[in-house]
Amino acid sequence: MNDLRQLRHFVALAEHAHFARAAAAVHLSQPALSRSIQALESQLDCTLVDRHSRGVSLTAHGHLVLEHARRLLAGSLALSNAVNQLGNLEAGELRLGAGPYPAARLIPQALGQLLQRYPRVQVKLDIANWLELRDSLLDSTIELFVADIRELQDDAQLHIEPLRVHQGVLFCRPAHPLLQRRNLQLRDLLDFPLAGTQLPQVVERSLGQASGRAQPLSVQCDNFLVLKRLVADSNVLSMAPWDVIADEVDSGQLALLPLLPQGLHQHSAYGLVSRAGHSLSPAAQAMVTAIRQVDEQTPRAGHAAD
Repeated sequence: MNDLRQLRHFVALAEHAHFARAAAAVHLSQPALSRSIQALESQLDCTLVDRHSRGVSLTAHGHLVLEHARRLLAGSLALSNAVNQLGNLEAGELRLGAGPYPAARLIPQALGQLLQRYPRVQVKLDIANWLELRDSLLDSTIELFVADIRELQDDAQLHIEPLRVHQGVLFCRPAHPLLQRRNLQLRDLLDFPLAGTQLPQVVERSLGQASGRAQPLSVQCDNFLVLKRLVADSNVLSMAPWDVIADEVDSGQLALLPLLPQGLHQHSAYGLVSRAGHSLSPAAQAMVTAIRQVDEQTPRAGHAAD
């Protein structure tokens, strides 16, 4: 069968048990309905109805086909409704991933914009490092993520759109003893633990060479809220792209370490990542638009130290 029209005609005939009444219900002439039923019987190679003076009655084949026809028509309607709702973002689902740093500011702000426009979208957010997010993407657990892309660039299975680069900064609590030192250099930091998220290999090598430590991080945690709290409550140091701590620095909750110009130089490498050759759902497309808008509106570091 090329479409479901013949099944609709048959269901109407079964429900009305009369050609004239069924034809009126589906807005056909009686001869046209009769031809449709005959075509269906010919395709299935069986008799679906017994015709008699008072109307029609279903044969054994007719009862079987009616059961399946109703299921097919109900499924078709459900599919049509789901597609229409998703296309209109009235009841879509967004399965999204984010690295620790994007999850600290970019993703919440973009999600806020999305849900303000489309409040019925259901969102599932997975926060992890870029390696775990890649696996989730290829397993179809998520359909889009934002994370560090430095180790993903050559992956042919991925479509990557780089986002704005933000200066990397080292930060501490406002009363940290290092802030009392003049001409702060990188070696001065070695007396204190350094905490951070999982590092791309290029960053880990750079930190290791600069610090002389085989393992530059004393604490590794992919929850950036935990890292910020740890730094605020102790002498632990941490590093991050400027955009994710700008508000705390401006409000005095955290402070930047003013390294000399020859100090550590790092930067963010966020990117939008999806599967190559796969189209995004309307909800994911809307999220991409929101991410781009928020990314463009993010101010550059003003007084952040190099």
